[in-house]
Amino acid sequence: MDISLRQMRSFVAVAKLGSFTRAAEFLHVSQPTLTVQIRRLEEALQLKLFDRNPRSVNLTRVGRDLLPSFERTLQDLDSVLLDVKHVSTAQLGVVRIAALPSFAASLLPDSIRHFRKQNPGASFAVKDVIASAVLGLVRSDEVDLGLTGGNVDFPDIEVLFRASDEIRVVYPKGHPIDRFSRITAERLAQFPIVMMDGRTSVRAVTDNAFRKAKLMPTPVTETTQMMTALGMVRAGIGITLLPASAREIAAEPTLRARHISDPNFSRPVWLIKRKNRTLPPLSKAFADHLSRERVSFLKRDD
Repeated sequence: MDISLRQMRSFVAVAKLGSFTRAAEFLHVSQPTLTVQIRRLEEALQLKLFDRNPRSVNLTRVGRDLLPSFERTLQDLDSVLLDVKHVSTAQLGVVRIAALPSFAASLLPDSIRHFRKQNPGASFAVKDVIASAVLGLVRSDEVDLGLTGGNVDFPDIEVLFRASDEIRVVYPKGHPIDRFSRITAERLAQFPIVMMDGRTSVRAVTDNAFRKAKLMPTPVTETTQMMTALGMVRAGIGITLLPASAREIAAEPTLRARHISDPNFSRPVWLIKRKNRTLPPLSKAFADHLSRERVSFLKRDD
């Protein structure tokens, strides 16, 4: 049985308006065209749907039984098509993004708030994970976008934009390091350091910076969470090295964060997607929004 949407719409229009002439005008087709659509529908169903005479058009009993089902089908389809239109025009949908925890807590909230002012139908699924997990989620198509500071030089990854996130030294007020007008890798290596876990992008950057300075400081302790590192610093165990984007620093009023006079203490920030994958319209719009903002994590010293 081959029934077209045009035939269904023609049937419903004639049934509701009670006239081929008015239905043809409503559908913006000629009356002969409408008559052909109804005849083909009746032939496909092998049923008579209308009783016609020169003065009126009335549904048969079978036609009356079919009308509610055809109306529901067309309403459901129109609803689906409207949803698809909203998605295609970036008016509605879910942006799936994986981000480093420091970015998820610092950059994303404000960016999402600004974006939703223009796109109130947008919702977000944010996965705050370490750099290697960001990459894995993008590669497996579990998220549309990734905001990371790790290595992204892979053939299946496309970089949408790049920014930078300066690494700061964090220490208690009154710490001896504060007496130096410039803080270098050599100055940092003089003190016990609370390092981030070796799997984090922050650790990769700091290890590389010390290596280029031909230094190999030994961590006094290692932590996975930035708040844990700050707790260690507050307790006087050592200084730590955290990105300027980390809002956790502001939560510790007894600590200071200062610039390091070494360009190697800077973490690249990448917005990435899987190569050769078309982004959903809303995710593409959010990626463009982030790119236009040209995110910078550089801040003044406290």
